[in-house]
Amino acid sequence: MNNDLIIEGLTKQFVTSNSVAIADVNITVKEGTFTTLLGPSGCGKSTTLNCVAGLEQPTAGSIRVGDFVMTDTARDLILPPEQRHLGMVFQSYALWPHMKVFDNVAFALKLQKRPSDEIKQRVQESLALVGLEELADRYPFQLSGGQQQRVALARAVVSRPKVLLLDEPLSNLDAKIRESARIWLRGLQQQLGITTVYVTHDQSEAFAMSDMIAVMSMGKLQQYAPPEEIYERPANRFVAEFIGVTSFITGILQNVDGKKATLKLASGELLNIRKENKSDYVWKEGEQTAVAIRSERVEVLTEGASERENTVKAQITTRTYLGSKWQYTVETSGGSLRLESTDAIQGDSLFMYLPPDSIILLAG
Repeated sequence: MNNDLIIEGLTKQFVTSNSVAIADVNITVKEGTFTTLLGPSGCGKSTTLNCVAGLEQPTAGSIRVGDFVMTDTARDLILPPEQRHLGMVFQSYALWPHMKVFDNVAFALKLQKRPSDEIKQRVQESLALVGLEELADRYPFQLSGGQQQRVALARAVVSRPKVLLLDEPLSNLDAKIRESARIWLRGLQQQLGITTVYVTHDQSEAFAMSDMIAVMSMGKLQQYAPPEEIYERPANRFVAEFIGVTSFITGILQNVDGKKATLKLASGELLNIRKENKSDYVWKEGEQTAVAIRSERVEVLTEGASERENTVKAQITTRTYLGSKWQYTVETSGGSLRLESTDAIQGDSLFMYLPPDSIILLAG
C-alpha cells in the first residue's frame, strides 16, 4: 500500500492578527524518503510541520498518509496528535526531567497500555538504535545535549510511527557535534526506512541529509525538488539568493534563438547564455533581465584574456581573507558580483570568465 505523506492546499490564517502563516502549500513526501522544509525565520516551515503533527489547526487543506486522512478541513476532520501515529522531535527535546531515560522513551507506550514485556523490549530496541542502551537509568540532566537529542529520537520512533517529524533537533548542538549528528541521523532514517520531514534554516543540513527540499518564503512554497536541482536550477530569484552565494548581472536579452541568447551589458560586453538545464523562463527579445551565477563558477583571468567569450571586466571593491580562500566583491557594468579565489588577486581590476552553462536565467 502507498504510504506517501500528502499535503494538499494547506493554508493557515491566524484570526487574531489576520495574517497568513502558510498559503496553499502542496507537498508529497514519498514513503521512506527524507524531506526538508527549508527557509528563513517566519517562512512557515514550522507551522506546516505543526499542522502535520496536529498541533496547529489549518484554515484549509488536507493531510494524509496513504489512505489514512489526518486533516480534511472540507469535511471538518482534524485528528488530535495522539491519533495520527506520528513521531516528533522538538527543538528543545521536551524530555521529562523527573523521569529516567527508560521512562521517557516508554511514556507513549505506557499511555497506550502496552504489556510491560513489550514496553521493555521496544524501549531497549529503540535505545540500542541510538546507542544509549547503557544510559537507560540516567536522568536527562545527567546527559549531554547530543545524548538528550538521541533520547528524544528514541522516544519518537519507539511507537513505530508512520512519519517522523523533526523541528530543528540539532540547533542546540555545537558545530562539530552537529555535523556528526546529522550524518548519524540520516543513517538512522535510512536504516529504519521511515518517512521523515525535517525543519531547518541551515542550508548545509538540508543539502547533506535530504532526498527532497521544500524551500519556503512568506508562507509560500517557492520550490520543491532534489538538492541538486534546487542549487543548479533555482525556480526564482528568492531561491537563487537564499541558496549558496549567488550574484546577479543585469542586461538586455538579444539574439534569442531557441535555446541560446545573448545578454548585453551596459558597457556593451556580451554574455552568451544557454537554456539547457536551466529554469523554464520564456525568452523575450529586447527585455531587460537579470541572470544569476554562483560565485564558485566565476573564473578569474589575466589581463591578456579580454577577448575570450563571456569575459567581463570588473573593479575590486572589497577583499576578505577567509583562511582557505579569498572572497571578493567586484563591480561590473551589469552590477556587483561576489567571487572566490584561492590566490590573492593583485591590483584593483581584473577580467572574469562566466561559463555559459553556469549562467541561470531566472523566472522572476
